[in-house]
Amino acid sequence: MERSIPGITTRMLSKELKDMEMNKLVKRTVYPETPVLIEYEPTEYCRTFGKIISEMINWGREHRKVIVEA
Repeated sequence: MERSIPGITTRMLSKELKDMEMNKLVKRTVYPETPVLIEYEPTEYCRTFGKIISEMINWGREHRKVIVEA
């Protein structure tokens, strides 16, 4: 996950994931393997936010057209 987010530090990613877990946005599962495997997945509650994000993306695309045409 860390490699897929340019410029993020391990410390910042860890903090953000802990905050997201505390806010019921992700579920953390620890597998007792060697090395330890930790898996994060979005919660059902988090998935309800998808429609809002989709609308924000659509708005952003339309806004970009307005800016480019101006």
